[in-house]
Amino acid sequence: MSTLFAVFSFVLGAMVGSFLNVCIARWPADESVVAPRSKCPRCGNGIAWYDNVPLLSWLVLRARCRHCGEPISAIYPFVELVVAFLWLAAFATFGAGLTAVRVALFATILLGIAATDLKHYLIPDGFTVSGLVIALLGAFAGLWLGERGPFAGPVDAIFGACVGAGAITIIGWLGEVALKKEAMGFGDSTLMAMAGASLGSARALLTIFVAALLAAVIFLLVVVPVGYARARARHAPFEAPLVPFGVFLAPAALLTLIWGFPLINWYLDRVLG
Repeated sequence: MSTLFAVFSFVLGAMVGSFLNVCIARWPADESVVAPRSKCPRCGNGIAWYDNVPLLSWLVLRARCRHCGEPISAIYPFVELVVAFLWLAAFATFGAGLTAVRVALFATILLGIAATDLKHYLIPDGFTVSGLVIALLGAFAGLWLGERGPFAGPVDAIFGACVGAGAITIIGWLGEVALKKEAMGFGDSTLMAMAGASLGSARALLTIFVAALLAAVIFLLVVVPVGYARARARHAPFEAPLVPFGVFLAPAALLTLIWGFPLINWYLDRVLG
């Protein structure tokens, strides 16, 4: 991978990350991501194009609005930086082609889903529906170009969308029966439809298992110890926070895209071998 192309993929990713920030901020509020132009959330003044350059503007403005001088959250350049590295990693791994673009878009959408679900307990249809369309179109384009990569083919993509959405819906229904309250939102179903269309039926089911494993590990090693320490410092009873399952489904889907087949083959060799 040449240095010039590495810089290009990084800059392209940062630009996509800037747009992702808009989607994260507006879609949960049912606002358009096309218009109006971005504005300061503190003073309401529009942000000029030269103050909206990914990563650079935040540094040049020293993390403050040009108009009101109020701080600009570091989450914006952080998202841009993460997406920039995701796109750089995708092109470095898969080369300059359709597969790299599909992997980068899939990872970007999953990041947006995890961020909005963590902050708003909501998975906007803008992410999942567009992701489902991209996955299905990508499956047919990959077949036509002979560039499938780690993604499911057209037939398995359709089955995967059905299996993913159906499996998580059934799990949510069982959880609702057991807990006597809603255990899984509709956004998780559309998320798994999107993921299943990219992964296929087998890896869609694996994604749910990996997400459950991630949730258990994070809760046992991070959430419970930190929450218990804070509760003890406040001399208050410990109450485990509610973390939406989409936060774990999103990274699990990306992990399964990359390592799903080797993991399935390893398991089958151990069981059947």
